[in-house]
Amino acid sequence: MLSNALRCLRPSTCTLALTRQLTHHRPHMGPVETTIRTKLAQALKPEHLEVMNESHMHAVPAGSESHFRVLVVSPQFEGLSLLQRHRLVNETLREELSSCVHALAIQAKTPQQWSSNPSLAKSPPCMGGSKHDNTMAEKLKAGQD
Repeated sequence: MLSNALRCLRPSTCTLALTRQLTHHRPHMGPVETTIRTKLAQALKPEHLEVMNESHMHAVPAGSESHFRVLVVSPQFEGLSLLQRHRLVNETLREELSSCVHALAIQAKTPQQWSSNPSLAKSPPCMGGSKHDNTMAEKLKAGQD
């Protein structure tokens, strides 16, 4: 998993330019989060977009960008089933999902759905296998060497 994260942290020149352009507004935002935000904004023209890096809730090294939650409110979702909306988001982020993003929670709403219920779901605490593995710190350290 670590090699995938490193591969994704070497974005294309175009993505690097977008990263530099967008991070001056949110300097704590990493390159993967910036790329996710940029791609969803360009592809889905959302009225409301939230991208949350939830990696800190999982057994990953500090500063990781591997677990995300997105809320996308777009008119492009009108007439689409929830499955079709999720497929649209997944297709937009195909490269990231095949390399550095391990988990993506999606809320995809139409503007009407958002106006009637403007709430963001919260992720449950991580109960993944590695979270309770006492040797995980050693494994993570070995992966960085």
